[in-house]
Amino acid sequence: MSRLGNILIPVALLCASCSAADAADRVVPAPRLDPSASGPQTAVLAGGCFWGMEAVFERLKGVNNVVSGYAGGSPGDANYDRVSTESTKHAEAVRITYDPKVVSYGTLLQVYFSVAHDPTQLNRQGPDTGPSYRSAIFPQTKAQADVARAYIAQLGAAHAYPRPIVTKIEPGHFYPAEAYHQDFMRKHPQHPYIVAHDVAKVRALSQLMPKLVKG
Repeated sequence: MSRLGNILIPVALLCASCSAADAADRVVPAPRLDPSASGPQTAVLAGGCFWGMEAVFERLKGVNNVVSGYAGGSPGDANYDRVSTESTKHAEAVRITYDPKVVSYGTLLQVYFSVAHDPTQLNRQGPDTGPSYRSAIFPQTKAQADVARAYIAQLGAAHAYPRPIVTKIEPGHFYPAEAYHQDFMRKHPQHPYIVAHDVAKVRALSQLMPKLVKG
């Protein structure tokens, strides 16, 4: 489903007015398993439209770079036109480069499961439908895979959500998206899709996890 172009958003969908209380149910506990790491690290996460995911994670302390892109499919299909057909194995994803001395992989996952997306929506996020919008984690190391697997089990056992978590742990390479997708919210803060679906995520991060946000 294309999000580009002129779209009309009903007033009822303007989530920018959502309060912290509206998002409180999405705050989840930190992972019990969260081993330390050294040197620059990368994480690859998919959770719907990469515009909002990028906007959330680039605001975290310790995050040095966030790139929007595609993960899970072949390099020949790693472009917006092909992925939008929902016939590839790609998911819209972000690659996060971070300093583990400042922010841990477990903390990134806590943000991912709390405010970045809804992990109970299968092959969709909000208005966007199809497997390219699935909830998926692409571990870059065995340690990351162990943390992700344990955390999903932890949240499931705690019944952190009213519905089952559908997030999958998958293998796959990451491929950067086209230049016009990078820093989309920063460049187009008034885009109707951004206002309707992503502003509230950034606001929730600042209100619910203020100590994690860059000054």
